[in-house]
Amino acid sequence: MAKLPVSEEKIIDQFGPHKHYPPLGGFKGVSNPDKLVKTHCCFCGMQCGIQLKVKDNKVVGFEPWKEFIFNEGRLCPKGVQRYLQNNHPDRLQTPYKRVEGVGFVPIEWEEAMSKVVSEIQRIQKQYGNDAFAMLSGVSLTNEKSYLHGKFARVALKTKNLDYNGRLCMVSAGAGNKKAFGLDRASNNWSDLKHAEVIMVAGANVSETFPTLTYPIWEARDNGAKLIVVDPRVVPFARTADLHLDLRPGTDSALFGAILKVLVDNNWIDKDFIENYTSGFEDTVASIQDHTLEWAEKVTGVSAEKIYKAAEMWGKAKTSFALHARGIEHHTKGVDNVVSMINLVLATGRIGKPYCGYATITGQGNGQGGREQGHKCDQLPGNRDIENPEHRKYIAEVWGINEADLPGKGLSAHEIIHAIHRGEIKGLLSICFNPLVSLPNSNYVREALEKLEFYVAIDFFLSETGRYADIVLAGSLHEEEDGTVTTAEGRVVRINQVVTPPGKARKDSEIIKEIARRLGSGDKFNFENSEAIFNEMRVASKGGTADYYGITYEKIEKNMGVFWPCPSLDHPGTPRLWEDRKFRTPDGKAHFNPAPYRLSAEMPDEEYPIILTTGRVVSQYLSGSQTRRIGKLVDQYPEPLLEIHPELAAKYGIQQGDLIRVKTRRGEVTLPANVVATIRKDTVFIPYHWGGCHSANLLTNDSLDPVSKIPEFKVCACKLENTKEKAPDSKLSNAYQSFSH
Repeated sequence: MAKLPVSEEKIIDQFGPHKHYPPLGGFKGVSNPDKLVKTHCCFCGMQCGIQLKVKDNKVVGFEPWKEFIFNEGRLCPKGVQRYLQNNHPDRLQTPYKRVEGVGFVPIEWEEAMSKVVSEIQRIQKQYGNDAFAMLSGVSLTNEKSYLHGKFARVALKTKNLDYNGRLCMVSAGAGNKKAFGLDRASNNWSDLKHAEVIMVAGANVSETFPTLTYPIWEARDNGAKLIVVDPRVVPFARTADLHLDLRPGTDSALFGAILKVLVDNNWIDKDFIENYTSGFEDTVASIQDHTLEWAEKVTGVSAEKIYKAAEMWGKAKTSFALHARGIEHHTKGVDNVVSMINLVLATGRIGKPYCGYATITGQGNGQGGREQGHKCDQLPGNRDIENPEHRKYIAEVWGINEADLPGKGLSAHEIIHAIHRGEIKGLLSICFNPLVSLPNSNYVREALEKLEFYVAIDFFLSETGRYADIVLAGSLHEEEDGTVTTAEGRVVRINQVVTPPGKARKDSEIIKEIARRLGSGDKFNFENSEAIFNEMRVASKGGTADYYGITYEKIEKNMGVFWPCPSLDHPGTPRLWEDRKFRTPDGKAHFNPAPYRLSAEMPDEEYPIILTTGRVVSQYLSGSQTRRIGKLVDQYPEPLLEIHPELAAKYGIQQGDLIRVKTRRGEVTLPANVVATIRKDTVFIPYHWGGCHSANLLTNDSLDPVSKIPEFKVCACKLENTKEKAPDSKLSNAYQSFSH
């Protein structure tokens, strides 16, 4: 019998109404807190420094942390209000079990843990160890990421572990490894301010990483030229020197054409190419047909603009390339990444001051989370789970036989497929909301209904959590000590600010207790987060992501330490590749051919329009946190369909009309936001909402063959005008903020 979600009405009955927050500054004790604790924001990969005010074991406000070296006190709208979630009435404070026809019923920890462990044991005895899977998040600390990777392989003894970074950084990681043999931004952000040219591709910096705009504006003040590659005129593109408004899915064609112009005009660094790279000839051969005329036809960007971009990049003495999900969320995401890296290598601008390359990490610990071993193909230190030497080393650190260490498992969306096939029967998730964040939501929902047992660890009940059999009340970012790694590779401290409320527990304590009950307690006998970190340091030693020389004390003393840091006397590595010794087998940086190929689903007669998705400034990921903060909700209360005036006119669409958007997977009805800042062949929907407003009801679940990332950025859709209007009261703020 299919498992049904607990209804919204029953959730309100159990947990109370979904209130937002007291008035800003209205918390008791905000003006006379008991303490002020330095820590970092819980949201994007910038991990801005912040000071949280505490009164009676509650976070009641914040103060800027002006001394923190990156953001110097600056915060985005999400950062300013992130503390408000700590007191939210939706906060889970005790375990719950689902009772069909009733809803969620609070239970004690003993009953919850007994049920979880007995179901794990039942399923694994009946179907095998790999029939129980685990999904985790990368807004978690390094310590938790490491703990979950070890827990899945040592306590659960399953190979099927993956993380929501699979929806974020894996194409960048795979591309970095192909090119450099190591996956990290090559420079810290301070190098940005001195670059002559900055190219930003598929990164809506102003809305998704607002504090990163500051060093870029500093560069502009110093005379830098800015090139923005994006199908939309995102706020950052409005002041760019050059905006390349390419057709979604044509990034590798654009970068290949730019590379051809660089080569044809001899705007390349021949000495660097000859002495420090390999693969150049094959890569140049692969783009001989990438002429300006061809590229204009494929990308929709004029030949003149493409040539101008190549000229600006090629003639500069210093430059910085940045990209994010816009070029990565594709079935050819890895190709897009390496084709952009090819531009950096061709001009030799890496490993020296003010010249660099960086992937902008989307999630709070998207960088560190992909290094500590909680993804299906990876062990701590960014080691390969199929490499015998890597397996042997980690098995020794963990005190197990190498033969008992599971091999490579399934990626996040492949786990959903395996549930449909009946191969996976049980699931444990922590801080992962796949029903909102994975593509093809109806297919994901059907998978959740098929599970024999599902346990969710979280601090709010997410859309996915409504399908859980047991919900375990875990901890917020500020309720447990740890570390995270910023997008620039700086390891920083997360300080515990308050303790979990009610009967809620720290995430690490929950995992350790389950491990103990499964008979592996001796492998998880960590006294605190620092003890986990110290074992993680040893596990990473000698890996490409080497944290061995980093300690809590060293981080506090230096306001963060850049990895790799191989020894206690090592200062860390803010800028990579200054020694020109790359971590590839031949010690050279690798050019990689990336011939253009079509996206998995292209517009046709039935579905003639390109749909792309992304973020807005006031929301974060699946919205489980930010949709509970009132002022952020007020700023953008529900998703809008961005559509160009000419395309809108074709369908008789006016501002505020409710439009039904259909793809081969599902449909949503959303208000139209008619703007001139998007391509005429493309519509855009932000993806932070669930239920009937979920953009991922529409998206395609085709995967990149290397990174296994879904193609969120391109699918074919059609539009139907319902001839109805959305309520003005709901949308006025969003229109005022985002109409252009």
